Amino acid sequence: MATIRQRKNKSWQGIIRRKGFPHQSRVFKLKSDVLKWVRSVEVSFDQGYQFNHSLVSKTLLSDLIERYGKEISPQKRSYTRELSRLKLINESLGEYALINLTPQVVSQYRDKRLSEGKSGATVVKDINTLSHLCEIAKKEWGYGAIENPTQFIRKPKVNRNRIRRLSETEEKILLESAEKSQSVMLKNVIIFAIETGLRLGEIINLNWLDIDKNVATIRQTKNGISRQIPLSKIAIKFIENLPKHISKNQIFWSWNSPSSFKSTWQRMIKNTQIQDLRFHDLRHEAISRLFEKGLNPMEVAAISGHQTLQVLKAYTHIKVSHLAHKLENINL
Repeated sequence: MATIRQRKNKSWQGIIRRKGFPHQSRVFKLKSDVLKWVRSVEVSFDQGYQFNHSLVSKTLLSDLIERYGKEISPQKRSYTRELSRLKLINESLGEYALINLTPQVVSQYRDKRLSEGKSGATVVKDINTLSHLCEIAKKEWGYGAIENPTQFIRKPKVNRNRIRRLSETEEKILLESAEKSQSVMLKNVIIFAIETGLRLGEIINLNWLDIDKNVATIRQTKNGISRQIPLSKIAIKFIENLPKHISKNQIFWSWNSPSSFKSTWQRMIKNTQIQDLRFHDLRHEAISRLFEKGLNPMEVAAISGHQTLQVLKAYTHIKVSHLAHKLENINL
C-alpha cells in the first residue's frame, strides 16, 4: 500500500509498505515526481524485484568507479586505458549520488569533453564505459533501482574515414629518428607494423612461440578470434635481428604494454615534427599497400582480421598515383 503526503516544508513524501518486501520511503519536491516513483516501485514489486531505492540515494558514483576498476577493468585487454577513462569520469562525476546521475548531467560531461577538443570516438568510449558500469551495478551489485542515464543521451558522431597515408619522406624521417632513439627495438616495431598491418597490442604481445617460419599466429586480438598471417621477408629480417630476452619469450620485450610503447612513440614523433601521425595510421598504411600489391579484399581481410568488408574499406586508401600507374600498364 502506498501513502503520499505533503510535509511542512511543502515537499512530498511517498511511503510504500507491502508484505514480503522492504519498506520504501522517498521525498520529492513535486507531487508528480513522487507519483512516478510510487508507480515504478509498485511495478518492480509486482514483477518480483526488491530494489533498495535508498541505496542509490546514498551511494556516490565514485564508489562504483572504484569497485569497477578493481573487479571489472582487470578482465579487459584495454585495462590501463580504461583506468585512465574511469579517472577522468570520476573527476567530473564522482561526487554525484547515483540518484542524481541524470541524462542532463551526463550530457553536460559529454559536451565538456568535446569542448576540450576530444574526438567523438574518445567521448563515445567514455560514455560506453559509464554505461557498462551502470549495467553491472544494476544487474550484479544490487543497485536495481539505478537508471542508466547514457541510454537517453545522444552519442557524438565518430569520424571513421580518417585518411592518413605515410609519404616516402615521412617514412624516411620516421625510421631515421627511430634508429637514433635510445630504444634498440623502435625501428623494428615500425617496419614490422608497416609490413604486417598488425595492431599495436597484437605486436607488443607477440611471442617467439607464435612464429613458425614465415607465419605468425596472432592470439590476443581485438575481437578475441586468433588468426594466422604471412610474414614478408622484410618482417622476418627485422625480428630476427632483435636481441632476445634472457627470460621472456616476448619478441618486443622493451615494452610491457601498448601504453608504455605509446610514450616512446610520442617522444619520437615530437622530435621528428611530423604532423598528425598516430601509430595506428601505420595499420592503415599497411592495409592500403596490401591492396596496391594486388591482394583481393578477402586475402587482405584474412591478414588484417577485419570481420566485414565495410570496415576494411574504411582502412583502405589507395594512392591515386598508384592507380594512374596501373592504368598506364593495362593493355587495351
